[in-house]
Amino acid sequence: MDLTGKRILVIGSGISGIAAVKLLNTEGIVPVLLDGNTSLTQEDLEKRLPEGTVAECIVGELPEDSFARIDIAVLSPGVPVDSPQVLKLKEQGALIWGEIELAYQFEKGKVLAVTGTNGKTTTTSLLGAIMKVHQPEVFVVGNIGIPYTEVVKDTTEQSVTVAEISSFQLETTHEFAPVASSILNITPDHLDRHHTMENYVAAKERIACNQTKEQACVLNYEDAYTKAFADSCSARVIFFSSARELKDGFYLKNDEIMKAVDGHAERLMNIHDMKLLGTHNVENVMAAIAMADSVGVDMDTIIRTVCGFEAVEHRIEFVATKKGVDYYNDSKGTNPDAAIKGIQAMVKPTYLIGGGYDKKSTYDEWIESFDGKVKKLILLGQTKEKIAQCAKEHGFTDYLFVESLQEAVDYCAKEAKEGDAVLLSPACASWGMFKNYEVRGQMFKEMVKAL
Repeated sequence: MDLTGKRILVIGSGISGIAAVKLLNTEGIVPVLLDGNTSLTQEDLEKRLPEGTVAECIVGELPEDSFARIDIAVLSPGVPVDSPQVLKLKEQGALIWGEIELAYQFEKGKVLAVTGTNGKTTTTSLLGAIMKVHQPEVFVVGNIGIPYTEVVKDTTEQSVTVAEISSFQLETTHEFAPVASSILNITPDHLDRHHTMENYVAAKERIACNQTKEQACVLNYEDAYTKAFADSCSARVIFFSSARELKDGFYLKNDEIMKAVDGHAERLMNIHDMKLLGTHNVENVMAAIAMADSVGVDMDTIIRTVCGFEAVEHRIEFVATKKGVDYYNDSKGTNPDAAIKGIQAMVKPTYLIGGGYDKKSTYDEWIESFDGKVKKLILLGQTKEKIAQCAKEHGFTDYLFVESLQEAVDYCAKEAKEGDAVLLSPACASWGMFKNYEVRGQMFKEMVKAL
């Protein structure tokens, strides 16, 4: 779309919002930058803009006479699409975009996009690493921490952009069309934002809505939602499975990753040759292999890169061994399903640190996954009593309340014995106690290393 002469509003002055303003400036557009945080001043907002970046800054509410003059509203991921201001903008005829859609308008190369409740960052990072071996111009962007708008102007007809995309970001895509996509899994998450599971699933499925049969969508055969989506998906579906042999697709058989085409299977690699732990990571690897394979990367390059790939930070990340006790940082386990993967990866008796912000999740399956591995559950944050009540209902009573992460680490250091493990895998978001899961994980690592 030609944006010349368009009146554009950017809502949110975080990393993606500022990057959106910078991108619009390169097109000669001076947007309106709106932040609803009334504890800020207009001067605070202006200070967030990098030198040479310009925007009309507004704090609080958009003036009443401005709604009808906005052509496009670009939402930061944290801004709900059903907030009163956004609904009013939509009623007045404004297009509602997110940072992903805005950036895509300037994309010159190919895009590979990954979503799912869990595993996005690992899969995106691994796929990015594979593509960087395959060709020189690769950008890894999105929910992984680098705004798409920040680098899209550097793309070329030969470049590949590998994007991690959250449900928040997918809600506001319209023309976005990756040449290969993947929905790794869908389990309940962010229901405080999406309200219903149906809305959440629909947001995830938008990743493939503009794809054609010449393009690939990689789906998890063992996930009920993604398996069902295959029937209506407009792209060519490639399945992966960690539980059964497939006639077509990628699957795990006796610790071997296999690729099947029309019933003929070939061995690709043994999972013990890679450095990632857990069945969930085997699924992430198969998804990355399938996506890279679908765009023509040779299998030798793919497997060599997979075998050398290290776990991403904050995802079942080994921190240190202190007095014979292994400490693991799984701060990215921000929902029960992700935290289940964390505890399943443990092979030693485990002191588990959990709790945090309440995203309206339920914890039954998480508690059931303990399977005798958890010696003690140390709970903190807003959800601690809710989780404790759930644990009691499932017959697990070895839990303890603490007031801080430091108190949790100190308790584990005192009580854990040689041969035990300590796992930070909260099953909850970090908000309220920490800025984000990265800060929570980094603090945990610093506390452990200081023991």
